[in-house]
Amino acid sequence: MMKSKREVVTSLLKSNKKVMENYFFMTVLQVLNSLFYIIIYPYLIRTLGANSYGLYVFAFSIVTYFITLINFGFDLPGVKAIAENIDNRSEKEKVLSNIFTAKVYLAIVSFVLFLILIFAIPSLRENWEIFVICFGQSITNILFPQWYFQGIQRMRTVTFIQLAFKLLSLLFILMYIKNSNDIGIFTVIITVTSILGSIVAALIIRYKEGLKIYWSKIADVKLQMKQALPFFGSNSIIVLKQQSATVLLGAFFSMKDVALFDLAVKIYTVPTILIASINSALFPKVVILQNITSTIKKIIKIENVIGFSIFLLLVIFGKWIVLVMGGESMLGSYPLLIILGFGVFAQLTVGAICNFVFIPQNKNNYIVKDQIVAMIVFFVVALLGILFNLGVFVVPLALTLSLLSELIYTSNIIIKYKMLRH
Repeated sequence: MMKSKREVVTSLLKSNKKVMENYFFMTVLQVLNSLFYIIIYPYLIRTLGANSYGLYVFAFSIVTYFITLINFGFDLPGVKAIAENIDNRSEKEKVLSNIFTAKVYLAIVSFVLFLILIFAIPSLRENWEIFVICFGQSITNILFPQWYFQGIQRMRTVTFIQLAFKLLSLLFILMYIKNSNDIGIFTVIITVTSILGSIVAALIIRYKEGLKIYWSKIADVKLQMKQALPFFGSNSIIVLKQQSATVLLGAFFSMKDVALFDLAVKIYTVPTILIASINSALFPKVVILQNITSTIKKIIKIENVIGFSIFLLLVIFGKWIVLVMGGESMLGSYPLLIILGFGVFAQLTVGAICNFVFIPQNKNNYIVKDQIVAMIVFFVVALLGILFNLGVFVVPLALTLSLLSELIYTSNIIIKYKMLRH
């Protein structure tokens, strides 16, 4: 007896309930993280000012290099290991412990290198307090294994924790941030509340999940790092490219240009994460399925349509959003936003190809090569633009062209090796 359409839909929803819930909370989390700074941006830019706020963005961009080293690409292998051993308590404890131990080692090395960098460069040494406080946010990446909650498909926990401490930080920001001299207080508020949230997550894993995190043997840590190495290569290249955009603007232009670019990126990020998080939410299920070629093609087609829609929305409403966010003094963000918008198609499609084609087929080397191509394109375009004094527009242009180079490379790979055959 054939099922009715309603029964089929109901059955589909039930069988994918966890995936849909995971996607929903991952999307909410991504939007929360982006919207939080967008919501408080008008207040911050008018109280701290573009130069002071730009300094914080510049400092955090440099700190992000070291946070990437500490994370070392553990997330995706961690999600995969947890998803495949969701009922194996000892294996989950082993994965958590290995990654925790590895991150502590990497954090020590990172902090030493960070201090050498800050005190060796006079322009950074002038604001060393801001840089050091920002570095404190790396503790969050050690204590808060978001990848674990993704692996067990319980992202609601992460979302609630993030929401609670974002609201707490908002309260303190409104209470204590009154002028440009309060940039240090702002940095402390953001860092301390993020650390408190990570402590809560660690306590949930210990007492609610009943998992113990212990100090792992060096051999186990090395094995974990070996598995994560390809992802570290890929992630570090991505971060190097993205954060270098901000660093180049701060080094060769001004902190106000950093603030203008940061606003453009914030506006651009909100709509793109709504669709990009689908890839992350589906990953734990996709990794254990077979013959999903038609599904992958549908996802890519849908993301292309949505990408075009997002670009149109940025063109039509971007200027007004900039005015609301930062006022007329920040209108310089609008052309930067439009330049970034051209890359939305590539960003979404490449994300789908990497998550659903390369990773499940263990072709992680193509992800690294793809990022190397993108990094080369970015730095060649950006540095040539700076050399010939083409202005701040060359930095977002370099980012967009690097994204298009990724799309060309990954598309050629799947066509050449027929990786999407039925």
